[in-house]
Order: sequence, then structure tokens, then C-alpha cells
Amino acid sequence: MRESFRPTLFLLTGLLWLLVAFVLGLALWLSTILGHPLPQAFRLLHVHGALVGGVAQIILGAMLAFIPPLLMTGKDRPDSHPVLFGMINAGTIGMLTGFALGYSMLIGGAGLLVIAAFLSLLRGALRQARTSLVSPPLNLWFYGTALLALLGGLGVGEAMTAQLFTHQSIGQARLAHIHLNLLGFVTLTIVGTMHNLFPTVLNARLHSPRLAQLTFFVMPSGIAVLLVGFMLGNLRVDIVAGMILMIGVLLYGYNIVRTWVNAGRPRSAPSDHFLLATFFLVLAVLTGLLVTINSQWSPPPVPFGTLHLMAYTHLAMIGFIFQTILGALSHLLPITLAVSRVPSNKKRGPYLAELTKIVEYWRPIQVGSLNLGTIGLALVAALVWQFHLESLAVQIGAWICSGLLLLGFGTFAGKVCLLYARRPTL
Repeated sequence: MRESFRPTLFLLTGLLWLLVAFVLGLALWLSTILGHPLPQAFRLLHVHGALVGGVAQIILGAMLAFIPPLLMTGKDRPDSHPVLFGMINAGTIGMLTGFALGYSMLIGGAGLLVIAAFLSLLRGALRQARTSLVSPPLNLWFYGTALLALLGGLGVGEAMTAQLFTHQSIGQARLAHIHLNLLGFVTLTIVGTMHNLFPTVLNARLHSPRLAQLTFFVMPSGIAVLLVGFMLGNLRVDIVAGMILMIGVLLYGYNIVRTWVNAGRPRSAPSDHFLLATFFLVLAVLTGLLVTINSQWSPPPVPFGTLHLMAYTHLAMIGFIFQTILGALSHLLPITLAVSRVPSNKKRGPYLAELTKIVEYWRPIQVGSLNLGTIGLALVAALVWQFHLESLAVQIGAWICSGLLLLGFGTFAGKVCLLYARRPTL
């Protein structure tokens, strides 16, 4: 039983959490559009279910799988991690229960479980780095910085739960908590991984390792300046930070696109998702910069309400983060299943080809509906500047983009079921 808690289980359990959060998110979106928004507690359940149970758990599983090969220490490492699996999921359940009941001590205790899980991962990675005969590659520097940002973000969350911030500073603390986790942890982890995973998917070399190194210095610098801006409550510092981050994501985006062009512009489900996720990362950072500039005036020249905030945040959450996860799973699941089910290297090839073919089923529908649905959220929010929330144009647009997102997620979920149902023929 203990041998079954492999990194793949973390990926699939995280995907299940994302599915639950996705359904709740659609309910929140449609209830807002219909003029009957759900209570604030549901938003907290949606956000933390997606980010802790979903994204953080998937990243935990990915790091458990990627770090030993990068340091060439895999032979001496356990493949099963039942304690970590229990900690991340118990932490998620406890956190959501605390939000539902309004019990802050339960939220804080559950957060400590999540912190302990990632501290254990960090301690194991440092131990492997000390015993490894190779220098840590750039990916691991991204991972290390991302983990420090996560611990900082979770620490701020714990302090908020313990009510250590004053009423005047709670807004800045909340911004620091969100951006440390999303920009510092999730984004840096994805960027670091893509410098290695995207060329692997394309069977090509990264266009410029030097650009990757420059990205590593620029993006964390932008995040650090952003935190200073939050602490000072200075929008001008935030704008400077946004510009630095914009430079970083443009460097990263150029490197990714040039790698794809140099490889001959191949098309596949993983590469399509990765490329479009890169576009949404650039778009999300640019939008965040414009929102900050808009906030300098009171009232802001461009009205920015709850619906606009939902659309903006989901450019990053769905367009960048969730789409990257779909691309990574589209590449990793067939390989993982083939390796675990067919021990022989000679016999594995045909089975892997079958699984890869399943991943490519309905690719235009999956990729197109997910991206059109994400853009649709922004378009519906833009319609509110011209029409009332109850207008037919807004209502129709909201239901269309909800259906597109559901179609994209449902298509991928169906593929996962097909992958696990397809057994090798002996």
C-alpha cells in the first residue's frame, strides 16, 4: 500500500481538486452574472481548493519526480511518499473546513501541515544537492527560490489567521500573501520547469540558456520590488516592479517561442498548451500593470469592479497556470503509464504510441475551447462597461464562455479516463 503514493498520484489528486474547484468557480461566476453572488466563504473555498489542493499538490508531485533526476540521485530515493500525500491533502481539507466554519485556528493548523510538507521537500532537496556529484541546474535554482516564496506566502497567511496585522495593514498583507504564492511560487516553478520540459516535449534544445539565466535574475527581482511596494503602500514602486516583471516574462516568452520556431514549429497538445500559456502569462502581467496604473487615481478613470477582478485573475489562473498543468500532464501521463505498465523497453514503444494518440484526440476542441473560454471571461467583463449586468449580451456571453471552459476541461478529463482504461496488449 505504501508503494502506491508515487508522484503520479499527487498529479491526479491535484487534478481532482482542480475539477472540484472548477465547478465551484463556475457557480461563483454565474451567480455573480445573475446578480445573486454567493457568500464570500465560497470564494475562499474555490481559491484555496484550487491553489492548495490542486496547484500546490501538482507542483509537489512534479518536484518529487523531477528533482532526483536533475541531481542524479534517484537510485537512493524512495518512490512512494505517503506522509507528504497525507499532509498536503489533510492540510487542504482542514483549511477548507476552517473557511466553511469560520474557525481560524483550524485554518492556521491546516496551513502548518502544508508548510511542513514543503519544508520536508526542501530539506530532502538540500540533502540530495549536498550528496550529488553534479552542480544544481538552473531549474533547481528556480525551484529553491519558488519554495522560499511559498514559505513566505504561507507565513503571511498564518499571520493573517492569527490576526497579527492591523486593520490598516491587512490589505497589504493580503496582496503580499497572494503574490508570493502566485508569482513567487507558482510562476517561478512553471518558468523554471518550462526551460527544461518544453525543449524535451519538442525534442529540441532551448534557444538560449543565457536568456534563461537572465530571466532567473529579473523575475525574482521584480517580485522583491513588488513586495517592497506593498509594504510601503506605494503604487509607483508597484508600477516599477510591474515593469521589471514585464521584462522578465518577455525574455521568457521570447526564449520559449524561439525554441518552438527553431524546432520546426511542431504541433501537439502539450506544445499548444505551453505556447498559449506563455501568451497568457505575458497578458496577465501586462493587465496587472495596467490595473495598477489605473489605481493611481480616485476614482480610477476606468471602472474596475468584482467582475473585472475575476476576469483578470483568471487570465493567470486558467490561461497560464491551469493550461500549463494540462500541457504537462498531456506529456507526462502517457510516459508514466507506459513505464509503470510495460517493464520492457522494447515492448513499451507501441503502447506509448497508443497513449500519445489518445492525448491528441480532439486537440483543437480541447485547446480552442479552453482558450476561447478564458478570453471570453475578459470580454464579458468588458461588456459590463457598456451594458448592464442583466443585459442579454452579458448573460449570453457569460453562459457561452462557461460552456467553452467546461468543454475544454471535460475533454481533457475524458482523455485521462481513456488513458487509464487503455491497457497494454500482451
